[in-house]
Amino acid sequence: MALTIRVLLENRRAPGADSRLQAKAGLSLLLQDESDAILFDTGPDGSFLHNAALMGVDLSAITATVLSHGHYDHCGGVPWLPDNSRIVCHPRIADERYSAFRFPGFTRKIKKLSREVDYGRHRMEYSRHPVALSERFIWSGEIAVPAPNAYGVITGDRDSTDYVVDEGALIYKSDRGLVIVVGCGHRGVINIVRHCQQIAGVTRIHALIGGFHLRSASPWSLWRVRQFLQQQSPDKLMGCHCTGEWGRWWLPAVTAPATGETIVLG
Repeated sequence: MALTIRVLLENRRAPGADSRLQAKAGLSLLLQDESDAILFDTGPDGSFLHNAALMGVDLSAITATVLSHGHYDHCGGVPWLPDNSRIVCHPRIADERYSAFRFPGFTRKIKKLSREVDYGRHRMEYSRHPVALSERFIWSGEIAVPAPNAYGVITGDRDSTDYVVDEGALIYKSDRGLVIVVGCGHRGVINIVRHCQQIAGVTRIHALIGGFHLRSASPWSLWRVRQFLQQQSPDKLMGCHCTGEWGRWWLPAVTAPATGETIVLG
């Protein structure tokens, strides 16, 4: 059974693609097999919808929308989804969050990273635990990380460190192994892959696609990720969005999907 992945939005437009396609910082992918169509992330606004129309992609048959996490460039397009859409995500998707400098007793907020979204219009399925979306698709739920990295602050009664605990991945159980779809990789590529292997009960990785958050990673971190991926030996490694040119330079046999592309996995 083939899995078709359409890149509805990514930071760059694919060479030779329709010049009317909008490329923005963000990610939105449509994954479709013979039974299901899953929208993974929505980018920052309605650009994914604009691009889908230009690509001749019908979004009316979407089985579910999966939101990887609550940063605006991944969930900002939710207001453009039809009312009563089925959305699967972590219960902390709507946390208000900012990038920030933090010092003892002092926090300086820099940029708002979340967006106010009316999730009440939709059929929300919040879960910290894995959710079987269909026979082959799985939402990973929350990914445990021994020593998570901080990515700004979450506002509330007292500002708290944002470890992006709401980030999850989409898993597809293909006949050739797992296809793991990552939004931004805040929880770490190695942690994400191991978590997905554990909950799916499959170790073989057919494809790994998405944002790996490696654009400013240290050489030591990139070396560890490179060694891990060489051991896993996925058939396809596709780093886009926040993977960055620096990150892709370190990764073995990586490609860079862009807005307007269609990828077919056997």
